[in-house]
Amino acid sequence: MPSNSKLPSSRSARDGRRNAFVWCGVITCTLLTLAVIIAGIVIFVGYLVMHPRVPYVSVVNAQLDRIQIDHFNGFLEILVTITIRARNGNRLAHATFLHSNYTLSFEGEDIAQLVAPAFEVTKNSSVDFNYEVQSSPIPLGPEQADQVEAGFNKDLITFGLKGGARVRWKVGRLGPLEFSCHLDCRLHFHASNLSYVPSSCTSKAK
Repeated sequence: MPSNSKLPSSRSARDGRRNAFVWCGVITCTLLTLAVIIAGIVIFVGYLVMHPRVPYVSVVNAQLDRIQIDHFNGFLEILVTITIRARNGNRLAHATFLHSNYTLSFEGEDIAQLVAPAFEVTKNSSVDFNYEVQSSPIPLGPEQADQVEAGFNKDLITFGLKGGARVRWKVGRLGPLEFSCHLDCRLHFHASNLSYVPSSCTSKAK
């Protein structure tokens, strides 16, 4: 009869190879886990050291230079100046603001687009843009005309401002970051002297 003395040794060899593969898999997973943990620690420490701040935009001033209503023809004309500030609070990184675009509206009607080309804000500084809007005659429906009259009676004229910009900056070895700044607020003015009523209008998280 043929001998079976080699079967146990063959089975043992296969078991040994299987165990080796298992241990290789365990070691590989352990190394990957350690790499992820170390990378997380490096990023966290880098964040604490550099303390990156998200740049933002905000309305810092405005002036209603003129508002005139033609009751006979039902038209409204305005001249308004809005100052929007782009702020970069990072001490170690410049920031680039892209696609700055804001829509100014009055009583639900879009009356102007406020745009700016791409620009850079150096580290820990800000840039102000003064947008002067002189509208064409704005047609008013009966309801809108009544709302304007009500605003004059209350000594309060309100505009809507909506839009934003894309901002890009690099935080050391953490790499480039990109973020959207959004504005959606209402600008109030006294009808009696056309002065601005300061209010919070910012994309900065509160």
